[in-house]
Amino acid sequence: MLTVTTKDSVNNIYSEIDNDKNTPSDCIDVLAIGQAASRSARWDFFLKRLFDIYASSTALLILAPLLVVIGVLIRLETRGSPLFSQTRWGKDGKKITVYKFRSMRSEACDPSGVIQTVENDPRITFLGRILRKTNLDELPQLFNVLRGDMSLVGPRCHAIGMLAGGMLYEELVPAYHRRHSMRPGLTGLAQMRGLRGPTDRPAKARARINADLYYIDNFSFWLDLKIIFGTIAGELRGGNGF
Repeated sequence: MLTVTTKDSVNNIYSEIDNDKNTPSDCIDVLAIGQAASRSARWDFFLKRLFDIYASSTALLILAPLLVVIGVLIRLETRGSPLFSQTRWGKDGKKITVYKFRSMRSEACDPSGVIQTVENDPRITFLGRILRKTNLDELPQLFNVLRGDMSLVGPRCHAIGMLAGGMLYEELVPAYHRRHSMRPGLTGLAQMRGLRGPTDRPAKARARINADLYYIDNFSFWLDLKIIFGTIAGELRGGNGF
């Protein structure tokens, strides 16, 4: 009986394939499909990063006057820096510094991010409520996207030690850190689906992580575009931030 030897790409071992059941052309077809899928994935990631650089740099140039005005208004309303920085999870579990416009009184800000914002939170300033409702407070994260810490689309950037339903995310969802295999995003599939706000119930937190993992498992540049346009459509309808 004629046999051919092929290399198993997963376990790095050699196995014999019965030629009566699997012809060499079948093996070549499977290998070609795998190589094509790999090239497609690399191309999608290349387009994703290229689009991140182009969109973030263009947006920063166009929105520069607005960024300055917002910064001045924050400084006039309350004392302290117009920007708020926080350490959060980045790609591959690295810790990154993320920037936002400050929407709370300086003395009430929580750099750890453990204390979640709730509706009618007394720490939020008058201008801060407008910024949060319109998501303008997140515009400084375009700098994070430009320098490669974040992406326009991806799992939302969580603070270190963030709680969900009174538990650490890692304890609530065992696969939690798999969401960090990609850069965190300004928006994501969970946000497009309306899964925002405080994670005061475990079910809500699990739904968000499930959306993140679905995005990672089904990533494509086309999916990114759909999420971006879906997010824009949601914001034009009024959004659901506070």
